[in-house]
Amino acid sequence: MTYSRVGGAGPDEERAWAELVAAARRTVADGLVVGTSGNVSVRVGDTVLVTPSGVPYDRLAPGDVTSVGLDGRQVLGTLVPTSELPLHLAVYRADDTARAVVHTHAVHATAVSLLVPELPPVHYMTAALGGPVRVAPYAAYGTEELARGMLDALAGRTGCLLRNHGTVTYGTSLDQAYDRTAQLEWMCRLWLTASSVPGRTPSLLTSGQLAEAAERLRGYGQPD
Repeated sequence: MTYSRVGGAGPDEERAWAELVAAARRTVADGLVVGTSGNVSVRVGDTVLVTPSGVPYDRLAPGDVTSVGLDGRQVLGTLVPTSELPLHLAVYRADDTARAVVHTHAVHATAVSLLVPELPPVHYMTAALGGPVRVAPYAAYGTEELARGMLDALAGRTGCLLRNHGTVTYGTSLDQAYDRTAQLEWMCRLWLTASSVPGRTPSLLTSGQLAEAAERLRGYGQPD
């Protein structure tokens, strides 16, 4: 099958598209999505590059750039944007620092969304997401209702779970957004594993311990 390709993308868009496609393919390789489920977006200026709807990521080429304005109007490409476009745009409109959004159907995270209203603080990386990760109420995919519920769950957070659906994380870069997705899935797997031991209750971190972790994480990594 051949997909439409168009020109018109500048160097920044071309670079961002290459990074977006690589991240989308990584979600499949890392087992965070199956097939064409899940989606990724990157903001470049006042436009948002997004994965197209229903196209296998390994078939996306440099000329398949799909981009919309913050109003949702398509400005580049002919492929139909992801059906979860309202979810992505809601994040960018709500937080000017957001530069990338990753949405997956990760198994362990989705399983947690079926069980509790928020992921208990089982690890200090909870602090990297702003605190205990909330679960947004179920709503049909691709709807404004889902986007609104997601924003409520994201208040003060950079990641949330979508009940019976999956995960959403965002960051100031695509690498950061993806890392938060991976960390969230790992913490969900950790909690499910620990809570499955008969007769035992997982030890949870206190708000004070999370605050200490958040402070220490601000100095993590190499200096700019």
